[in-house]
Amino acid sequence: MAHTDHQTMRRVLRREIAGTIGLLTDEHDFRAMRRYRSFTFDDHTTYLQQMEALLRIRATQGSHTTLALFDPEEYADFCAETGLDPDAPTSRARFTAELAATGATVPYEGQPLDELVPALVDEAVRQATWEYASTLLARLGPCPTCGEDIGRAAFAHAAELLARIIETAPPGDRHLVCSVSGPPESLAAVLHADQDTDGDTHLDEAEALEFTTVLALGLATHSPGGLVMRTSAPGATDRIYGWRLRGDGLAPLTAGEVFDAYCTDIESGDLIAPESGVDYCAPPGLGEGDTTPGHRH
Repeated sequence: MAHTDHQTMRRVLRREIAGTIGLLTDEHDFRAMRRYRSFTFDDHTTYLQQMEALLRIRATQGSHTTLALFDPEEYADFCAETGLDPDAPTSRARFTAELAATGATVPYEGQPLDELVPALVDEAVRQATWEYASTLLARLGPCPTCGEDIGRAAFAHAAELLARIIETAPPGDRHLVCSVSGPPESLAAVLHADQDTDGDTHLDEAEALEFTTVLALGLATHSPGGLVMRTSAPGATDRIYGWRLRGDGLAPLTAGEVFDAYCTDIESGDLIAPESGVDYCAPPGLGEGDTTPGHRH
């Protein structure tokens, strides 16, 4: 009987899948969907188990599947705006198709769901961060003095600074973190810049776009913040260095400031033992005019 029930669940799931699965990643969202009678799942754990089984079946059949984060509140808004019945599988399928085009997604490549879910949530957070930062940049409008779009100029300057930071970094893989303090919200972005055996650097375009946008927002609004990079290469000591956002530019952190930042517990203020084999150091110079753009706003 249980086997038959599982087959029935998978048939129900298949009807709502068209290459993309809208996944309810947490218990709260799952409970929100249970108010719809056509949503026939009673238990979130069972739902995830059946979803994972269906993903494996689709993979063995040669079907490519993408996962998207299904948000019940966004779904309700979507149905209200489009006049769709929210208590219908076809409406969920249409919303999922919309997510595939505009939302955060990750491809299924055989990973277990306990690996896929955090990756999907991280991707959703990255996209929300980029959208929020982009909106704030766009709202800055033109410079009252010269008429130049402040957000666009800040983005160009941030992209130039990021290029210099990567170009002047030691050989190896680079892990960058940019944080900008609010108000109204504090934002953070991460960028991986990996180097291949030929010395070419490879960036994820979505990560680079988000990182540059967050940095641009900090520069344009003169917000407190910082940018820290860790470089790693075989046979070499890892290096950590960074800059603080100062005005509409960057100011290098001293080796002592980098050490203090990494070896102090944020919550308690207590000292943390430094990592072995890590060099906390001052950054290399970025070249003339590295801390300010050519035109101030």
